[in-house]
Amino acid sequence: MGNTVVKVEGLRKRYRLGVIGGATLGDELKVLVARLRGRPNPLVPLDQVENDQRVGQDFWALNGVSFEVEQGQILGIIGRNGAGKSTLLKLLSRITTPTEGRIRMKGRVSSLLEVGTGFHQELTGRENIYLNGAILGMNKAEIDGKLDEIIAFSGIRHHIDTPVKRYSSGMKVRLGFAVAAHLEPEIMIIDEVLAVGDADFQRKCLGKMKDVASSGRTVLFVSHNMLSVRSLCTRVIWLQDGRVEMDGPTDEVVQRYLSIYADLSDTVEWTAADA
Repeated sequence: MGNTVVKVEGLRKRYRLGVIGGATLGDELKVLVARLRGRPNPLVPLDQVENDQRVGQDFWALNGVSFEVEQGQILGIIGRNGAGKSTLLKLLSRITTPTEGRIRMKGRVSSLLEVGTGFHQELTGRENIYLNGAILGMNKAEIDGKLDEIIAFSGIRHHIDTPVKRYSSGMKVRLGFAVAAHLEPEIMIIDEVLAVGDADFQRKCLGKMKDVASSGRTVLFVSHNMLSVRSLCTRVIWLQDGRVEMDGPTDEVVQRYLSIYADLSDTVEWTAADA
């Protein structure tokens, strides 16, 4: 792969919408018998009509996505809600598997996808730091060397020995980012969770991600905040309906993305005859 640390080829992810089948084998047999006799689905209430979502219509969250990321690059991923951004990051983080296509990654991966992801709610903040380090393949001595730095960056020293289940969403994000950034993964994957933090913490995070990239590690960053994307990313991928709409320099992609949606008006005008 050379200096390429992430290589995605023909990636597709399919989900089945709505209710899929019954809760038991007996339910499935009832549906099968009714279908063979040309009768309606017996599991659908009498006052409802069976629709495509109830029978499991296919939905392609990603449909033929391909790209490569070089070592030390900060890649921004933008797009409207439902474009496939979070699905892509879950596939890269190996939380779920692709329906088709291939992902090749070189190095340890640390992800911060949702508030509290990767934390054991009953363990304290300190214990979760060691847990995450162990998952990344670090030994206790390596984590010991980073512990004070992680706690200081998170800014929750007074709560570090409190179970994570008692943390606010902002505290979880603070600790989660501190862990993800300081345990030295080769690839950092950050979803739109930094928005939960305050402005000062967001500035700290952006600065830390720049430091991570300058040290030769790679960052994949999803955000709806175009100012953050422009200040941080050297390259941007724009996803639209599960496909790569545009891939290129940050300013070009962001400007095109904003211009497209600036043309979408929420105003409706009628002529005098139609009003």
